[in-house]
Amino acid sequence: MSFFDRYFSRKLTAITLSILSLGVLDIKKVYSADNIFFVYSPLIATLRIDSLEEFATNGTVNQNLAFYLNLARVNEEQKVLFRKALTTPVKVDHVLISRLLNTDEGERLLNYFGSVVNIPGGRNGRYILRGALIKAAMEENGLSLINVLRNLSVDVKVNIRQALKYVAQVNLVIEGSDFFATEIANLALIEAESNPTVDFNKLKDIRQSGDFSVTNTRLNLFDQKRNRRFYVELYQPEQLTPNNPVIVFSHGLSSRPEDFASIANHLASYGYVVAIPQHPGSDIQQTKNFIAGFSRQIFILEEFIDRPLDVTFLLDELTRLNVSQFGGKLNLDSVGVGGHSFGGYTALAVGGAKIDFDNLENSCKLAFGNLNNALLLQCRALRLPRKDYDFRDPRVKAVFTANPVNGAIFGVNGLNQVKIPTFFGAGSYDPATPFAFEQARTFPFLNSQNTYLQLQEGQAHVDFSQLDVGITDLVETVSNLTLPSPYLLEEYTNSMALSFFKVHLDNDENYRVYLQSAYGKHLSEGQEFKTYIVTHKSVPPLKQKYQEFLQRNYDLIFGQQLLRN
Repeated sequence: MSFFDRYFSRKLTAITLSILSLGVLDIKKVYSADNIFFVYSPLIATLRIDSLEEFATNGTVNQNLAFYLNLARVNEEQKVLFRKALTTPVKVDHVLISRLLNTDEGERLLNYFGSVVNIPGGRNGRYILRGALIKAAMEENGLSLINVLRNLSVDVKVNIRQALKYVAQVNLVIEGSDFFATEIANLALIEAESNPTVDFNKLKDIRQSGDFSVTNTRLNLFDQKRNRRFYVELYQPEQLTPNNPVIVFSHGLSSRPEDFASIANHLASYGYVVAIPQHPGSDIQQTKNFIAGFSRQIFILEEFIDRPLDVTFLLDELTRLNVSQFGGKLNLDSVGVGGHSFGGYTALAVGGAKIDFDNLENSCKLAFGNLNNALLLQCRALRLPRKDYDFRDPRVKAVFTANPVNGAIFGVNGLNQVKIPTFFGAGSYDPATPFAFEQARTFPFLNSQNTYLQLQEGQAHVDFSQLDVGITDLVETVSNLTLPSPYLLEEYTNSMALSFFKVHLDNDENYRVYLQSAYGKHLSEGQEFKTYIVTHKSVPPLKQKYQEFLQRNYDLIFGQQLLRN
């Protein structure tokens, strides 16, 4: 059974339990809710909140609650899990919850769930949900589902049709990722069988560090034109060579340059100078500022503009400093750019991708858009002034991305402007930029014969080992969930980044042998979590499979009625 099947059950039990939990979402005791009404017109069923409170407190199932549990055919083990779900608290500051729910992203989520949980009159319940969550977070024993229920200010109606549609859309994300993971594995096998056999054991193991010792220094830059100050982590071989290649790597949202030391050290050990700029309005410090109340948003809107401009300014500064600090040895006429997540957007933008506001607006209106978490970030760009933004930097000759945010903001017209060698990396467990919608769908849009798509099984967008203990504990509680070693994923990424830049930046054909499906198979030998690599050769069948996927799920994606009369 796959991770997704384990994590989200597709059976009636999960639907019913999730609907019960959906009734969990706003103000306090002076006005408090007594009932949750489940509406499936013309039918209405009532669940008393005190029935759930009694069950949460001592495990008693009264007649009112028993009706729903019997409907879902819940066994004793599942009752225990449901009770735990109701009562397990999350320690989170109520002020932080309030701030999160007042961001653009929080408003979008509340509006969506409010379409399921309505207040009398059938109106969107977003304000009720916000209030209940904040009040529950103020409780001494922390934010829990039962505490949210206790803090509902009025009776609520759960729109069963909308709830079922929500469950179906969640399943669509899961099934889509499973489906395209299988398709990529099949396409990789076809490509591998069509190429000459290679004995990689007789070739250089590019997972290992190169021959150069690496030094790490920091540059502090100030762009007077934008009044923007940021630092750059610089990784370079101790001995530079004439015409030394340069790679700029852009970090993701709520991240920092230091988080990418592994890939930077690996590339530098093979002779590259790797520069990783801080993006001040979307880095970890911005997140800290948001948490502390110094900023109202998780990231600054203008980061869609400033990030690619950071890369261009950095290249300008390296050009200015080339003689004085690098002995004139840097090759800044032909550079590579990499990026992770939001940094993937950045890398694609300087590589030529252009924002397509019409596509973005249409994507953000889709009913399914609420379940593609990548749109929480991308849809904010609709607040930008509508201009023909052109961030392309002609010095950029190759783009390497990992989990790139790109589907809605660029679309086919925007990505078709990328005419240089491009690499997409993706993860099968990625909830932030779902593989089916952010990489598998958009890879065919790239306008180059030198394109590559790598899927890593089990990769979940971030390295969970680097997260705070609370998140790590949460991940570990998921039943039967195992994640690959971060070191294995680093090997998958680092080896492909090296071979990609060696071929398409250095014109070193000795490394082209690694840029094929057979090498992914070699890397995966003996591993539970494998990696698959396909090239532009797989674009036609991948496009065909995606069209079939869209046709099968048209109603869910484009907002038609899920259940027709």
